[in-house]
Amino acid sequence: MQRFAFELRKLRTEAGGITYRVLADRAGYSVTTLSQAAAGEQLPTLPVVLAYVAACGGDAAHWESRWKQAVEEAASALEDEGEGADPPYRGLARFETGDSARFFGRDRLTTDLLELLLRRRFAAVFGPSGSGKSSLLRAAVIPTLQHTQHAGLRPAAIRILTPGDRPAHTHAHVFEPSDTNPGIGTVEADTLIVVDQFEEIFTLCQDPAERARFIDKLLAARRPENRLRVLIAVRADFYGHCAEHRDLADALRDAHLLAGPMRPAELREAIVRPAAAAGLTVERALTSRLVQEVAGAPGGLPLLSHVLLETWRRRRGKTLTTAGYEAAGGLESAVAKTAEDVYGRFTPAQQATARRVLLRLVTPGDGTPDTRRPAEREDLEALGRPETAGVVEVLAAARLLTLDDDTVDLAHEALLTAWPRLHAWIEEDRERLRTHRKLTEAARTWEGLGRDPGALYRGSRLVPAEERFSSGPAEDLTAGEDSTIRVWNAALPTPTAAINTVCRAVHRDLTPQERSTYLPDQPAHATCPD
Repeated sequence: MQRFAFELRKLRTEAGGITYRVLADRAGYSVTTLSQAAAGEQLPTLPVVLAYVAACGGDAAHWESRWKQAVEEAASALEDEGEGADPPYRGLARFETGDSARFFGRDRLTTDLLELLLRRRFAAVFGPSGSGKSSLLRAAVIPTLQHTQHAGLRPAAIRILTPGDRPAHTHAHVFEPSDTNPGIGTVEADTLIVVDQFEEIFTLCQDPAERARFIDKLLAARRPENRLRVLIAVRADFYGHCAEHRDLADALRDAHLLAGPMRPAELREAIVRPAAAAGLTVERALTSRLVQEVAGAPGGLPLLSHVLLETWRRRRGKTLTTAGYEAAGGLESAVAKTAEDVYGRFTPAQQATARRVLLRLVTPGDGTPDTRRPAEREDLEALGRPETAGVVEVLAAARLLTLDDDTVDLAHEALLTAWPRLHAWIEEDRERLRTHRKLTEAARTWEGLGRDPGALYRGSRLVPAEERFSSGPAEDLTAGEDSTIRVWNAALPTPTAAINTVCRAVHRDLTPQERSTYLPDQPAHATCPD
């Protein structure tokens, strides 16, 4: 910082030693602001530096680069001094139950949700992506229920889950009520089942019967004799999907809340109080700026949490500053800056692996926005790339991924749109991703049916998979998925691709019998491909 200030003073000298009054007239900032910028007591903001430099006839691009370098140097020195310090912000990662002491700004919504739970045995909270539903459940609702003295609210046990691709099968055990007595005067307290990311029953579970069984198990909580209560969190754009299940729609009619944007006072709490709890302060100007920017950014809470974490890493002493915020990239660019910094440090082989890993964690939307898709770590490592484990660890250390036991997931869906590179990858591979998701589900079903020949993925359903995955290195497939495609191809009397080739060669359509055998999903009298 002192070196940077010295260079600013040197620049003014080289410009003829112009006075600060003249400098102020040219730069549009006060004499005090400009003199403090060159004093070395604190790092000035980037706009002040650029105005100072322009008034002295300096190179703006060079000085912007030099300013960012000074910020990073100061941050590195601070990290060395306070190595191991626990950050007061979670970044893109959700708040967990142990983070309740640094979760602020949602008192009103928490109270409303608890009152709803008291009235209804089945309840839901809806909200757009980025409204903080997962953090609300884990860091506010669950800790409050664990410590409440209200006999009607304190549960015998709390079980939290995300549906996954086979929710009824995977979570069958959670629907057994607990025999634990919470010890506050109720003999048979209910067990609370909290279902986060309920929309996974539509994005990950492709079996309508499995989905219906899971919903029915949840709705059974409405009967008091089952000693269960259910709270689900659902992304708002899946509200219509919930309406497609009649009983679910009936249950939600008067039993749901909407997690709307935070009020300005709530945003100030979320910004200032975690820092205060850690003995830190946030510049007033920065707090005001963040409140104004986040208030106009739908789903901006994860972006706010991330930029606050990055600003904390660039803090000056015990203060989070506007200069540190600007160096982090600001609200809209901080996520992309972090992701690009990490990606840029990878070797070409690691970058290719990072792309494959990240795309496997995405489900492309079909009439809805794209969503994240958790994956088993062993499935990622089964891609056969030696760099996979290291790449996953680096992305997790940067809080772009989360590791939960053996599961890997994107830290937040905000990453899908806030990182332009990842967004471009998704757009480029959108159809391939859709084909892959269908292939994965079909392979799982086929294996679950004991490789029943009648469940073969064949004909026109196999064509896209053949075209996208059967030629060249199968780097986007696990060994199991690759072998499944090859088994399906081998099981057909003649591979689909070969049939199409013959069809073109003889310039005639296949007979109805040939087509029904080899291309069962195509109309019996359809013409051959051109």
